[in-house]
Amino acid sequence: MRTRTFALTAVTSAVCGAALLGPAALPATAGVPVPDTPPDTRVGPAPGDVEDPAVSAEELLAEVRSCRQISRGKYRTDANRSKATVPVCGTTDAVFWKADMDIDCDGRRTKACNTKSDPYFQPQTAFQTSRGKPLDSARLPFVVVPAPGRIWDYRKSGLTGGSVVAVIHKGEVRYAVIGDTGPAGIIGEGSYALAQELSIDPHPTTGGAASGVTYIAFKDSRISPIESRAEAERRGEALARAFVGRG
Repeated sequence: MRTRTFALTAVTSAVCGAALLGPAALPATAGVPVPDTPPDTRVGPAPGDVEDPAVSAEELLAEVRSCRQISRGKYRTDANRSKATVPVCGTTDAVFWKADMDIDCDGRRTKACNTKSDPYFQPQTAFQTSRGKPLDSARLPFVVVPAPGRIWDYRKSGLTGGSVVAVIHKGEVRYAVIGDTGPAGIIGEGSYALAQELSIDPHPTTGGAASGVTYIAFKDSRISPIESRAEAERRGEALARAFVGRG
């Protein structure tokens, strides 16, 4: 964790490779259904088979339009902000807040995250990998929650290290885990990798988003191992579907 001093202001898209077939690899009619071919062996999706799309940002945001505040007060978004404006809100299955995103570069020392790139760098995170090592902020999308305090204690909301969080910014949804804690009176921080996923400048001192980030943390959703991005995405999509009534 690190003490943030001011509001900081893009997604490395997953790139999928495609195997190219040479001209002689398939006959000229490959991919074209043959009239006598049984329906279950025809090429392409059967009529009416449409893949269920992923949960959208709009669907998730529709579920968090109103706030039932569960925090005793509100949080500041940065240490130099005199006014606290961000409440933590609750639903039956999740808690959420709408804030900025400052960049957490703590944990494993890497080319992106170190004392030269981040003057507030700390070589540990509140939660560790399955091997007991600090998390890698440059590779693992994770969210920072405020340390337990008088305003709110995340542990009492069914959250812990590894709990799944849907993070939304400018129409994009990414799934992360809770991976670190920050100052008890400040909210709105994510890892270097999470910022990259959301097309937010990930630089620990000059990057971040000044506003417009929504965090939806699902109760009792801890994954293991905490460092499994694939599991966070799989579980996150399932939880999001249930959250918007599609599960």
